[in-house]
Amino acid sequence: MWTDEATLNAAERRLDQWESDLAERAERAKSLSARVQALTGTATSADRAVTVTVDATGGLLDLRLDERVRQHSAPHTARLILETARAARAELLRQVTEATASTLDRDDPTGQAIVESYRSRPRPDPGEADA
Repeated sequence: MWTDEATLNAAERRLDQWESDLAERAERAKSLSARVQALTGTATSADRAVTVTVDATGGLLDLRLDERVRQHSAPHTARLILETARAARAELLRQVTEATASTLDRDDPTGQAIVESYRSRPRPDPGEADA
């Protein structure tokens, strides 16, 4: 099958390089996964009355309301919370994008898929139940 020793050695080197590349990509993906799982996104409303922090899944982790919210109606406060939560999720997406770009090659399909999965996650509809 192999015509000479040089061809066999070249094939072995290619296989070794492929295996090494695969192991390196797996390690980078594992590192990225751990890094992304630790991320949170935080945003504060323009009037500083609402601060929202979301976890790596985009779920509400913390909600802080300043006493100023008492000066507004409940629907206004609900809208402010939703807007701030969307801004916190946008901040999370920014961090995920940055972490992915610094861990994987910018053109890496895995990295692009990760960022797109965060970008396309369902967001609460502002028209849903009022607070």
